[in-house]
Amino acid sequence: MVVSRGYRKPFKACTKCRLLVPHEAPTCPSCGSTTFTDVWSGVVIIVDPEKSKLAKMLGIEKPGRYALKLGL
Repeated sequence: MVVSRGYRKPFKACTKCRLLVPHEAPTCPSCGSTTFTDVWSGVVIIVDPEKSKLAKMLGIEKPGRYALKLGL
C-alpha cells in the first residue's frame, strides 16, 4: 500500500500505554501521559480486559483501541 505524504492517521498513540487517541487530545485518558507518536502500526480493540487473553499478554488493563507497535 502506498500512502501519500499528506496522509495523516486518524489517531495518535500514547507512548506509555499505546492507547490510540484523537490528535486533539492533550493527555492520554488511560494513563495521563502527554507523550504521543504518529508512528505506529497495527490495531487491537480490547472490549473486556478481564476476560481477554490478548489483553493480558499485552499488559492492557483498560478497554480501548490500542496500537500494536510503536515506531518512536
